[in-house]
Amino acid sequence: MPAPIVLHYWPTPNGHKITIALEEMGLPYEVRLVNIGTGEQFRPEFLAIAPNNRMPAIEDPEGPDGQPIAIFESGAILQYLARKTGMFAGRTERERVAVEQWLMWQMGGVGPMAGQANHFLRYAPTMEPPQVLPYAQDRYRNEVGRLYRVLDGQLAQRRFAATDEFTIADMAIYPWAAGWERQEQTLDDKPHFARWLEDCASRPAVVRGMAVAAEARSSAPMTREEQEILFGRR
Repeated sequence: MPAPIVLHYWPTPNGHKITIALEEMGLPYEVRLVNIGTGEQFRPEFLAIAPNNRMPAIEDPEGPDGQPIAIFESGAILQYLARKTGMFAGRTERERVAVEQWLMWQMGGVGPMAGQANHFLRYAPTMEPPQVLPYAQDRYRNEVGRLYRVLDGQLAQRRFAATDEFTIADMAIYPWAAGWERQEQTLDDKPHFARWLEDCASRPAVVRGMAVAAEARSSAPMTREEQEILFGRR
């Protein structure tokens, strides 16, 4: 049996991308929680692996040429795991291009825009003093809606985001898209998107990946200290 991959993780959409991938690919892994609310992402030992102080990151003791490797950035990790296993990245060059295209679409669009929507709709209003910024709320809510309509159009032609098979592109998009209600979106005008959400959610490995360390994340409002750690100037 291969040595387990070490996953530095917190149960957020970016973290879920990698747990889903590891579960879908059947790779053994060991979870090391990085509590981003208490600042563990700034510890020197984590920065040595992920210098941008963002999780997830992985350490694979059996990397290229059998030598250990550490990787940060969720998209890069997904591409690495797909190459390592020969799975979920498309069967032909044309499919591989499509997978990479939709993976980059998530990394440059859905992730940042949905993250900002979450921030201004959910977190900023609970800060002290409250930051209720209608322009920012409308800006990011509308852009997330536009992106989901783009995906809906693609899914009218394909079962999954890039091809008719589940790929790392879907693994990247789904954890963010699953939060559509928190992002104040609707499915009424996106029937293909709604169908895709159900298809992804019905996969046992997706269910397992989304459940990893779910109990570690509190639903309580953030403390002032947590807000400073997450949204300060570090």
